[in-house]
Amino acid sequence: MVRWRSGTVTALRRQWAGAVELDVTLADGSPMRALAYPHLVGRPEPGDRVLLNAGALLMGLGTGGYALVVALPDRLPPDPPQADDTRDSGHLVKARYTPLQPILLGVDEEASPHRALLETAEDLGGMPVVTADLHSALPAIVAGVRADAPQARIAYVLTDGGALAAWFSRTLAGLRDELAGTVTVGQAFGGDLEASTLHSGLLAARHVLDADVAVVSQGPGNLGTGTRWGFSGVAVGEAVNAIATLGGRPVGSLRISDADARPRHRGVSHHSLTAYGRVALAPAELVVPDGLDPTLAADVDAELAPLAERHRIVRVRTDGLDAALRATAVPLSTMGRGLDADHAYFLAAAAAGRHAATLLD
Repeated sequence: MVRWRSGTVTALRRQWAGAVELDVTLADGSPMRALAYPHLVGRPEPGDRVLLNAGALLMGLGTGGYALVVALPDRLPPDPPQADDTRDSGHLVKARYTPLQPILLGVDEEASPHRALLETAEDLGGMPVVTADLHSALPAIVAGVRADAPQARIAYVLTDGGALAAWFSRTLAGLRDELAGTVTVGQAFGGDLEASTLHSGLLAARHVLDADVAVVSQGPGNLGTGTRWGFSGVAVGEAVNAIATLGGRPVGSLRISDADARPRHRGVSHHSLTAYGRVALAPAELVVPDGLDPTLAADVDAELAPLAERHRIVRVRTDGLDAALRATAVPLSTMGRGLDADHAYFLAAAAAGRHAATLLD
């Protein structure tokens, strides 16, 4: 459960859209690094007392190495400017029934200016949508789209398998000029638009953000137990079904690696094989980049062969993609490995983006 700590802010560190890093000194004098979301708890300043949830940090779990600020108990933030007791400013509750549940304006609810547009929206009109297991694939996919379609409008749909607060992602902050916008769906929040389901989020990406192509993945912080079904990326398969249901074109970004030390993630990760092979009931276009190491390429071909009964396996040229990846607006990193340390992973994501660009009208 929650491991509570109380301390005093001693310094502010890095800041990006929606988040602030802090140095905190605990009551016993020990230091702790923390992260605050000012939209939820107010903006901390040196000297403020903070209440922290420190459990994941103390256990060494993948939260980015932070305790999370739960409250500034001696200096509460004011109510939101439009706060009232009606639904006129929205009534979409996310992170529901947790102590920090925000109440937001859903993109398709009655008070939304986009209500009329989305009330009858039923179709994505063939929009290509790239699905990815990990948040780290996002900038590589964007680079792949931009390599061949530099003017394309790209929307990001952030699902709730990882970080619920979109503000946690420094990647998103760095890609703001590259994206038409972010839609946070399910229990996730903090995007440019809020949607209650993946389906409504996809429709918002198409019809409100006017996207030519969308990318769907969870936020940072993939959860996995090392079992076939116990990982948050299983939702990739469900995303394929949603995209197909709405008349979009699912494009699968495969998690491919010859650098991961864990056998279950070498070649094509078992996450991709399970999500696309067992969960996705609708066909998708699964992208394999040319130019992989011959041994890795042979493993990938063998592992994908059973999936070819349902999905289309697409070979994509990779000329120019390395340069595009090296020119990304944000650093590339997956599981602590950069581009050169896990080139195949990022190349596969960029190839999926390139293929999506070929599907544009």
